[in-house]
Amino acid sequence: MEGKLSRCHPLIVGFVLVLACSVRALEEDGLDRPMIPGAPGAPVRLSETDPGLMKAVKFAEERYNVASNGMHIRRVSKIVSASKQLVKGVRYSITVEIGRTQCKKSEVLHISEECEFFSESQKQKTEVCLFEVWDIPWQNKSTLLKQKCQPAVSKETPKVVRVPLTRDKTTKESLELLTKFKDFMITYNRSYSSQEEAQKRLRIFQQNLKTAETLQSLDQGTAEYGVTKFSDLTEDEFRMIYLNPMLNQWSLQKTMKPAAPASKAAPDSWDWREHGAVSPVKNQGMCGSCWAFSVTGNIEGQWFRKTGQLLSLSEQELVDCDKLDQACGGGLPSNAYDAIEHLGGLETETDYSYTGHKQSCGFTSGKVAAYINSSVELPNDENDIAAWLVENGPVSAALNAFAMQFYRKGISHPLKIFCSSWMIDHAVLLVGFGERNGVPFWAIKNSWGEDYGEQGYYYLYKGSRLCGINKMCSSAVVN
Repeated sequence: MEGKLSRCHPLIVGFVLVLACSVRALEEDGLDRPMIPGAPGAPVRLSETDPGLMKAVKFAEERYNVASNGMHIRRVSKIVSASKQLVKGVRYSITVEIGRTQCKKSEVLHISEECEFFSESQKQKTEVCLFEVWDIPWQNKSTLLKQKCQPAVSKETPKVVRVPLTRDKTTKESLELLTKFKDFMITYNRSYSSQEEAQKRLRIFQQNLKTAETLQSLDQGTAEYGVTKFSDLTEDEFRMIYLNPMLNQWSLQKTMKPAAPASKAAPDSWDWREHGAVSPVKNQGMCGSCWAFSVTGNIEGQWFRKTGQLLSLSEQELVDCDKLDQACGGGLPSNAYDAIEHLGGLETETDYSYTGHKQSCGFTSGKVAAYINSSVELPNDENDIAAWLVENGPVSAALNAFAMQFYRKGISHPLKIFCSSWMIDHAVLLVGFGERNGVPFWAIKNSWGEDYGEQGYYYLYKGSRLCGINKMCSSAVVN
C-alpha cells in the first residue's frame, strides 16, 4: 500500500499546484446539483436552485410569518434539504433554517432580502423548520400541509452574515483547504483524469466540508462528521451510486408474514459480534446493492443460529440472479428472500465472488451452502425489534441515510425533521444495541468497507424511531 501511495504523490502534488492557481475562483455558494429522476411517484432530491422549490420556499415563508405572533419578519437563511413527489400536483418537503430579521411587520409589506438578519445569534433566534407544501401549478394553488419547527440546538450555530475576508485570511484558508484536499487524495488513493476534473472535485470537497460542519453543529448525539472517502462526491452522485431508490417506493413492497413476538423483553445491551454470528464488513463498491448485503448478512446470522457455522454468503448471486430487483439500481429485501427461496439457496462468497456489477447468472444448485424456508416482517416498536434480535439473530433493516455520507464515528443523532422515515434509501444490518455514556444506540453493520465510520459500522441513536430505522425490519427463517 505504501508503494502504491508513494507513486501517486507526484500526480497529487501536480494537481494541488494547478488547483492552487485557481482556488480563489471557488465560489462560496457551492454547486448547482442536477436532479436525479426517480420512479413515478417516488420522492426526488432537489437542487437549491430549482425554480419550483424556490417558489415553495417563498410560499412557506409567507405562511409562517402570517401565522407568527412575532413583531419581526423571519425568513429562510439556509435550505438544508429538499425533495419533491408527484401526487396530483407536486408535494415539496423542505427542511430549512429560518431566522429573525431586523424588519418589523408593521413597517414592510413583503419579505425581502433587504430585510437583514440580526448579527447576534441570540437576537436572530434561529429555528429549524420542516415545511410540506402541496403545489397544483395548473390551478395556481399552493397549500401548506405541514409546518414543524424547533429551535436550533444549543451548539454554536454558524452565523448567516458573512464577514468579508482579508487577503491574508483568504490565502490562509485556501492553503488549509488545499492541504485537506491533498491529505484526502493520499488517504483514499484518489487521482483525477484532468485539471478540470480535479478543480471540480475540489469545489465539491469544499462544499462538503461546509455540509459536514452543518451536520456537526446540528447533531444531538456524540457523532463526529468530517472528511470521508465520499467527500469528493455531490449528494446526488452519492445517492445515485451508493443508495437504493427502491426502498422508498412503498407501492412496490409486498406484505410479509409478521414475525412471532419475542418471549421476553430485551436486556440493556446485546451484540451478535460477540457471539460469532456476524461476518467481517464487506464493500458493495460503486453499486447500489446494499439490499443484497443486508439480506445475506441476515441469512448468515440465521444459518449460524441453526447450525453453529458462520458462512460468508454471496451477494453477487442476488445481483445477477434476482429477477425481481434491479441489481446495482436497487432492490427490496422482501424480493430478495423470495428470489433465494426460488433459486434454492445461496452459494458462498468464495464460490460466487462479488464483482460489483451485474453479469449473467452463474448460480449452480450443487454449490448451495445455505438455504431459507420463508421470511418475516418485524413489528415497528424498537423495544420489540431489540427483543426479537436478541432471541433470533441480526436483523435486516433500512433507514434514511441523510447523515451517513460524512459520518466518522460516535452516535449519530440528526434532528428528526432532517431524517424523515418516508425517504428511506439504504439497507443495513442491525447486529446489536447498547449505551455509551448513557446514550442509547443501534450498532449497524454497513456495506461500504472497513474504512467507513467505526471499522465499517454506523452507530445511530436508539429509542426515537430515528431515520425510519424501525420501518423495514425483516428476517429470513431457517427451519
